[in-house]
Amino acid sequence: MIKTKPTYTLLQDRSDLHKISQELMNEKVIGVDLEADSLFHYKEKICMLQISTPVRNILVDPLATGDLSSLKPVFENTGIIKIFHGADYDMRSLYRDFKIEVRSLFDTQVASRFLGNKEIGLASLLIERFGVKVEKKYQKKDWSKRPLPDGMLSYAVQDTCHLIPLYHQLKKDLKAKGNLFIVEEECELLSKVRPAAPNSKPLFVKFKGSNRLDRRSLAVLEAMLNVREDLAFKKDRPPFKVLNNEPIMEISLKKPRTQKDLCTIKGISPRQVEAMGSSILVKISEAMNLPEDELPKYPKKISDTVTPYIAKRIKTLREWREVRAEKLGFDDPSLVCTNAQIKALSLAEPMELEQMEKIDGIRRWQKKLFGKDLYNLLHEPGTETA
Repeated sequence: MIKTKPTYTLLQDRSDLHKISQELMNEKVIGVDLEADSLFHYKEKICMLQISTPVRNILVDPLATGDLSSLKPVFENTGIIKIFHGADYDMRSLYRDFKIEVRSLFDTQVASRFLGNKEIGLASLLIERFGVKVEKKYQKKDWSKRPLPDGMLSYAVQDTCHLIPLYHQLKKDLKAKGNLFIVEEECELLSKVRPAAPNSKPLFVKFKGSNRLDRRSLAVLEAMLNVREDLAFKKDRPPFKVLNNEPIMEISLKKPRTQKDLCTIKGISPRQVEAMGSSILVKISEAMNLPEDELPKYPKKISDTVTPYIAKRIKTLREWREVRAEKLGFDDPSLVCTNAQIKALSLAEPMELEQMEKIDGIRRWQKKLFGKDLYNLLHEPGTETA
């Protein structure tokens, strides 16, 4: 087992960052990761940005340097491959905090999935390929605290210093399997994801299980979520650390009207009842007194009618997907075609093969590999729409 401790340069000055950014423009490939404080603050932010080149590791402290605009040309340069592992959150965070867009992305997690790996976590890949064991004890620490101990800084480097050799191995394996063009397209799409819009009303739309509640319970739920959101903002804490979802759902169902009733709710401590019990009860009372015609409604999705013909198409495509996934060595059949894509294909009218890309969510690589199969399956007797 390899246990070398990587060295690094810590950047806390904007002028040093500008100089390093100019040097990075000469690189062909860099490994990148970031650390944030989403477990500790109401509004999360990037607290550390790690960049590794073939010969050095750089830690950028955004809380000290502030503006990261000098790095924009590096991330937008299509001649520099930016290697991430599980880049979805990173793409959203970089754009949210600094309006940084990443071009020429290579995600080693995406690559591992299309190589058929069952274990796609970075730690598992590093052990399997390099015999490197990454210490994860700092993963959930508060990265907004300063100064950061040496152990946390060394941990941060470990998530990037092996990405370049990992990239070269995965790229070689993808070429051998003929899957590189798939990963390149998936990474291109992944680089374009953006953060969701700020919380909009009603809040219950994003709350799991809210679609099963009656309108009065929805009113109580919305009131509870607003109480939690206000307290989380005031305390600068993540909402889930103010009050978990489970007691909020139970309150919405049971609608306690007294402090004594509130104490029977599982998941609320006596301290929480003391601190916010009055606010909760006031909001519950307001929700209970809302006139019937003012009660919220859960927005119904406009769903496409699944006729027997459509159901047969869906069944046919799912069976085909299982077979193709096994042939391609994909551990996850949804890599061949997601459920959403199967439904979109099944709902499509009989079409010409060239129109495949016009169906919502269908990739170019899917048309190239499966276009003829899909076209023929959708036109088999009994699967065409009536």
